[in-house]
Amino acid sequence: MNLPVGSPVAGTTLALGEVPDPVFAQAMVGPGIAVRPEGGRGGIVAAVAPIDGTIATLHPHAFVVAGEDGRAVLVHLGIDTVKQKGEGFTLHVVQGESVRAGQPIVGWDPDAVSAAGYSPIVPVVALDAAEDALSGLRPGTGVGAGDEVFTWSG
Repeated sequence: MNLPVGSPVAGTTLALGEVPDPVFAQAMVGPGIAVRPEGGRGGIVAAVAPIDGTIATLHPHAFVVAGEDGRAVLVHLGIDTVKQKGEGFTLHVVQGESVRAGQPIVGWDPDAVSAAGYSPIVPVVALDAAEDALSGLRPGTGVGAGDEVFTWSG
């Protein structure tokens, strides 16, 4: 069964290998894509759920949505943003909550992340997936929040 995975934020896609963090760039936690959020808008934007499922892990800067079939997608809002200790992030859900694709999960400000000296790039990772299980990866594509960024077959 194919699982369409949506972008958590509006922006431009880039290959996971371009993410300025070796854990993501070398696909250590799984394959996927990243999104450079639209900048210059100022203010808080919502990062949305990439798939229907349950919030398996929830931190201010990152979350995992697990689908009913066990496949899970990690969304990491920026690089090294754990160092912000939650400042500038607002949770809209709780761990264990059922969510629908496109539902707001975390409010954040990518421009504030940049201003704090961190990369606002958002990796979207198919946890523990085989590299060849993903299709439709198109780096360099403009996407809106919720637009499909890849399909996970399995």
